[in-house]
Amino acid sequence: MQVEITREYIEEVEQAIERRDKDYILGTMEDMHPADITTVLYELDANESRFVLDILPAELGSEILSDLDYDVRSEFLDNFTSEEVARYVNLMDSDDAVDILNEMSVQTREEVIALLENEEKAAAILDLLHYEEDCAGGLMAKELIKVNLNWRVRQCIDEIRRQAEQVERFYTVYVVDNRDILVGRVSVKKLLLSKDDAQVRDIYSEDVISIESYKDESEVVSVMQRYDLEAIPVVNIQGRLLGRITIDDMVDVMQEQAELSRQLMTGITENVEEDDSVLRISRARLPWLVIGMVGGMLAAQFMGIFEADIALLPALALFVPLITATGGNVGIQSSSIIIQTLSSNEVMFDNLGKRFLKVLLVALFNAAIISLLVFSLTYLFRRDVPLSLVVSIALFSVVMLASLMGTITPMVLDKFGINPAVAAGPFITTANDLLGLAIYFGVAHMLYSAL
Repeated sequence: MQVEITREYIEEVEQAIERRDKDYILGTMEDMHPADITTVLYELDANESRFVLDILPAELGSEILSDLDYDVRSEFLDNFTSEEVARYVNLMDSDDAVDILNEMSVQTREEVIALLENEEKAAAILDLLHYEEDCAGGLMAKELIKVNLNWRVRQCIDEIRRQAEQVERFYTVYVVDNRDILVGRVSVKKLLLSKDDAQVRDIYSEDVISIESYKDESEVVSVMQRYDLEAIPVVNIQGRLLGRITIDDMVDVMQEQAELSRQLMTGITENVEEDDSVLRISRARLPWLVIGMVGGMLAAQFMGIFEADIALLPALALFVPLITATGGNVGIQSSSIIIQTLSSNEVMFDNLGKRFLKVLLVALFNAAIISLLVFSLTYLFRRDVPLSLVVSIALFSVVMLASLMGTITPMVLDKFGINPAVAAGPFITTANDLLGLAIYFGVAHMLYSAL
């Protein structure tokens, strides 16, 4: 039966757990999608979640464990013995199993691996544990479908049937030689349509895109996006087929990268969530808040240099928010566009002159429109030509400089291996505030001195 996850349903589940009503829980959750059950478990405590998981079939339980967030799963698994964890790990893909085992102590991890019934699965997990989590080797699963270059089609189909028992979804059949070197791929359709005695070498395609096991996860994302792949084989330096990475695993990586970039752009230096501790959230926010505060203090000191000019024409102070806000907005817009290009791994330094010319033309157009509007509005309300000139010329200069800063800064940071998303937040805003004020009061001082 279809169950809608509401506050009322979760309360009913809690009541069913309290009265140990296994039939209600099993009846409502057995046909539910694992992701929906995971949503329910987030609302329960560890003991209640444990009760629910014990009732459900082990296959469903293994999918639920794979879906749980790291923090929740770590607390959740503290209530399980090594034997119970091994029961679920036996039913998982090797990459999901490794993710869970990496969250455990070394002793517990070794106990779970020793208890695995499937020796092939245990060997695959041990192999994957050698890789860093954020590289292609750490992301791949060992389960895949492969056939030998010299096999007949009949043998391939038999082997596919055998291997498919361990692979939940497969998108292509990989072709290897006698040394397990990846040489190409062949579609299931082509195998089915070929004669039984035809050799794979006569029907396979050499057009296969692979990635080395040591490559960073960002490169895996880039390759899969560029070529619109649902899965990508992973090879070692010699080209030997090691495993594959599927799109569902990369979606998680993409979400993590997008979340990290968003947090950096808003001035949060660590990957934090709402349910993290007060200390951790504060630690993530404070660095850029302090930098912003220091920038504000420097801006106040800088305005003090021009105190005499402000005293002669107090109206100058009225336009300070306009100058700083416009400079910050323009800088963030420019840097965001460059960051989007960098994240797609387009070649930034090809046709660099053409790119900068385009940035310059856009900045000129925007600066001209904004400065003309400001001049008109300032004169309309203040009837002061010198003041209108100062504000419009300063704003024109600020827009031009902020566009240049927003374009160059992410490229420089990326060149030095720093996440360019840092440039799109408080860094650009603080820098443009100081530069904008310098331009504004500098223009005001020069114009009023000349008049």
